[in-house]
Amino acid sequence: MAEINGLKTECLLQVIEQVKANWEIGRTVWKASAQWEGGFKVKTSSREFTIGFDEPEMLCGTNTAANPVEIVLQAYGACLTIGYVMNAAARGITLHDVQIELEGEIDLPGFLGLEPPESLNMDKLPGYKSITVKTRLKGDADADTLRQLHEHVIGTSPVGTTLTRPVSIKTEVEVG
Repeated sequence: MAEINGLKTECLLQVIEQVKANWEIGRTVWKASAQWEGGFKVKTSSREFTIGFDEPEMLCGTNTAANPVEIVLQAYGACLTIGYVMNAAARGITLHDVQIELEGEIDLPGFLGLEPPESLNMDKLPGYKSITVKTRLKGDADADTLRQLHEHVIGTSPVGTTLTRPVSIKTEVEVG
């Protein structure tokens, strides 16, 4: 079985063909849980994998792990990397290096429930105002082909799409 970018291309192409043949199997549900561990420490889980969270000392945390907004950037970077590797392999392109740097700006007043002075031009809403992504790709393809790969990956990233459009969120709470 041929491998490109560490992926078994036969398996990858088989998954693509299975979804094409039966669109219903393309509907997937992903799950996660979060458990408070004291202070700002949180342990999250998906399947058999766990990630710890904390806040930096500047926000009164103990700086033992990345915070949730940093993980959002990490998730987007990981999603893009997976997208480059998968789509390159499906196109027969061997990649030698994928490096992504991400940076986002968040104004703390929204998170803290504060009204910033108008003169500071700060957003009253919590969350990223902007995210900048810088990608470096090296592979066995010409620059135009790698740019086309980049445009395709940016347009099909599930995390990127989630960040750029409204998503319906339904919440419930049990108290007691």
